[in-house]
Amino acid sequence: MRSIPFFIDGARVEVGSGRRQEVTDPNTGEAQATVTFADAGDVAAAIAAAAHPAWASVNPQRRARVMFAFKRLVEAEMDALAALLSSEHGKVIADSKGDIQRGLEVIEFACGIPHALKGEYTEGAGPGIDVYSMRQPLGVVAGITPFNFPAMIPMWMFGVAIACGNTFVLKPSEKDPSVPVRLAELFMQAGQEAGVEVKGVLNVVHGDKIAVDAILTHPEIKAVSFVGSSDIAHYIYQTGAANGKRVQAMGGAKNHGIVLPDADMDQVVKDLVGAAYGSAGERCMALPVVVPVGKKTADELRARVSAELETLRVGVSTDASAQYGPVVSASHRDKIASYIEMGVEEGAELVVDGRGFAMQGYENGFFIGPSLFDHVKPEMKSYQEEIFGPVLQIVRTESFEEALALPSKHQYGNGVAIFTRNGRAAREFAARVNVGMVGINVPIPVPVAYHTFGGWKRSAFGDTNQHGMEGVKFWTKVKTVTARWPEGMQEDSSFVIPTMR
Repeated sequence: MRSIPFFIDGARVEVGSGRRQEVTDPNTGEAQATVTFADAGDVAAAIAAAAHPAWASVNPQRRARVMFAFKRLVEAEMDALAALLSSEHGKVIADSKGDIQRGLEVIEFACGIPHALKGEYTEGAGPGIDVYSMRQPLGVVAGITPFNFPAMIPMWMFGVAIACGNTFVLKPSEKDPSVPVRLAELFMQAGQEAGVEVKGVLNVVHGDKIAVDAILTHPEIKAVSFVGSSDIAHYIYQTGAANGKRVQAMGGAKNHGIVLPDADMDQVVKDLVGAAYGSAGERCMALPVVVPVGKKTADELRARVSAELETLRVGVSTDASAQYGPVVSASHRDKIASYIEMGVEEGAELVVDGRGFAMQGYENGFFIGPSLFDHVKPEMKSYQEEIFGPVLQIVRTESFEEALALPSKHQYGNGVAIFTRNGRAAREFAARVNVGMVGINVPIPVPVAYHTFGGWKRSAFGDTNQHGMEGVKFWTKVKTVTARWPEGMQEDSSFVIPTMR
């Protein structure tokens, strides 16, 4: 059985605390590898490898050339990376390729880092005085990433951070850790192709809370980015900030799709099924709640989604015709099933029950079929909490205002979508809804890489979002210089705050 290593100082490292965990194939339920968990010493070794100033002194153009080379190498290895990702996560190959591609879009943004790092300049702010600013890297920074996007989210973090001149320690999910290690190897190769030394710039360690706490408390780590559940995000934010670090911590979600009576119902049904059940619902930007306005809209939506689910194909990751595969682990499958049972006990109507699904020939895989609830109420716990599985809940409303209030009042505020042909209604909804990312006839409103990703309320802790210029701001600090070049005699010393008269 293969062993998944750390990647420290430019090489694979087979060390660790001795505590190990099996990495399973969700399609079969069988162990396929083991991963060693880092202790504080292993994390310190990765930080020490990253703690050198040479990368920050590499000019932005040369850092960008490394990013260009890295992008080419990842694209060339797309098929192999997607197969490896699917074998550990369970998502179908096409979805794994999308995972990688969305990460590469942030790498493409990072290729333009020379422009993004330009500061501001004011000539003649005062007599013989110029003022200018510059963006400088923080030093050694870290990312702690979840299982659901083992390629995209690491690239969202380290792509911008490294391009800005920081060095990086990545702690990916222990459930599917192989792709992050391979990405680090490809980054080393990219440095070689670009003729730039990148040894120690990107390091990968595996582990659990012990490794996380070692990152959060180490004095050399200057900033931490995290994506995961809200409770852990809150812990990451509090602990990191208490230890003097800049922190962005993205948490859970319960995204709503508002369907007005004038919506294109053909498109709505296709969008809803893809957004709610794609990747087995294991997306923080999935759409697990649909809010039809009016009884006629709700009845039609329920009937059409129910019919669509009869054609939905669940299969193994390598099945090109499958629309989603197994979930990541047996425990997660059981957790999803427990939420379905909770919804039944709370009085919601279970229209389609996916708990009895079994894949012939893969009975030990972590499969669960699509489920659909109707008549879900806002006071139900199964509505209030994130299920993170292939479960869609219908919450009926009678008015636009009632529909607007549901996502606005929910504890999570990651994403929301509205489906309508009415431009005025869509504009008002986008302006008023208390949610960080809004889609108008777009079911999964993940912004493009040169904009920024981030939710509100318990979906995000910290003041700065992922990627785009917000990412550049998070991974850099601003230095402002006021310079005077007087002519003739030197002026007398001043004992008051200078002004620009």
